[in-house]
Amino acid sequence: MTRVAVCQYAIDIDDPAGTLENLHASVAEAAESNPDVIVFPELCTSGYVFHDIPEAQSRSEAVDGPTVQLFRELSLQHHAIVVGGFCERSDGERPFNSAAVVENGEVLVVYRKTHLWDTEKLIFAAGDDPAPVVDTSVGKIAVMICYDAEFPEMVGSVARRGAQLVVAPSNWPAKHIPPGERSSEVIKAQAFAAVNHVFTLVCDRVGPERGVDWIGASVVCDVEGYPIAGPAQGKPAVLTVDLDFAWASSKTISANNEAVGDRRPDLY
Repeated sequence: MTRVAVCQYAIDIDDPAGTLENLHASVAEAAESNPDVIVFPELCTSGYVFHDIPEAQSRSEAVDGPTVQLFRELSLQHHAIVVGGFCERSDGERPFNSAAVVENGEVLVVYRKTHLWDTEKLIFAAGDDPAPVVDTSVGKIAVMICYDAEFPEMVGSVARRGAQLVVAPSNWPAKHIPPGERSSEVIKAQAFAAVNHVFTLVCDRVGPERGVDWIGASVVCDVEGYPIAGPAQGKPAVLTVDLDFAWASSKTISANNEAVGDRRPDLY
């Protein structure tokens, strides 16, 4: 079994010190359960609501900068794989909205968000590489960022490449949700888990930031699409749950059906 910990905490672009305190408090809580994987939100140290490109560039970091260095230190300290988002410096005009996967103090991959949401298109450069499927000590982990995970082709692609767990650091802006309903983002995470017979994990954030609020609905879904941790309820939270990655390796969904093998891509 693989124990994952999802760290949903308050992020504030105007209070980087407070943001780091919240991150460390979440890690301390997560560490009590000895997780194998620790996940942070999108842009987990910089904040999200940048005024303009120059501000984003001023807060951007190289891959060997302080945020990924923190991931490296935490991975060694807690003997865990760390996944989290950061504002990555680029050689061009705009930074990237990126996520790193770190194990044993080593950066296994850096992924740059390919589907930019709303005003992100005014701030960031979009990545051009497919979402990676990373071989780790616990199994095959795919990483994508927030809006990426709302595209069926994106999740289907990593599932067909062997991903057992899809991890999506996210910042889900708050919106109207009808009484008694879950957010559509959570529903999509459930649907894509079920359709692809793969575990999905979304790490959201909370905390008002320059007039924007957030859903705060971090969730882990099993291979049949059912939430097994969360959705969180809009407050700081650490979700922990044990996953049997072998369940995601088998795509059998009935005696005569297979989630990937039954596809007929020549028809759609």
